Amino acid sequence: MTAQERLEQERRRTERRLVDLRGDYRGFVEASKDTNADDEHDPEGATIAFERSQAGALVHQAEEQLREVDAALERVAQGTYGVCAVCGEEIPPGRLEVRPTATTCVGCATSGPAASGAATRRG
Repeated sequence: MTAQERLEQERRRTERRLVDLRGDYRGFVEASKDTNADDEHDPEGATIAFERSQAGALVHQAEEQLREVDAALERVAQGTYGVCAVCGEEIPPGRLEVRPTATTCVGCATSGPAASGAATRRG
């Protein structure tokens, strides 16, 4: 399977997940509209507010994954996929198999200022 095929497969999977998560989130929002329950003191434990917050975080995470996949597909189209954004060296194929959206090689992802900054979150 080519990198583009893997990324397109990941994009479809993430889109399906996002549709489901957005549906869950809407359900929690709707459930909280018609209630006068005090979420903070809910005797049942898990509250609608907690569930809504958790679903919202998962939606955000899936949206970010979709952005990363789209950026990787753009790199494929530009011919820069698999090139480390920090050092310019090739990203090992094994890393790209495990993390197809990686923008950095392992060395750059784990050392220097990139390890504690934004490049680590991207790659």
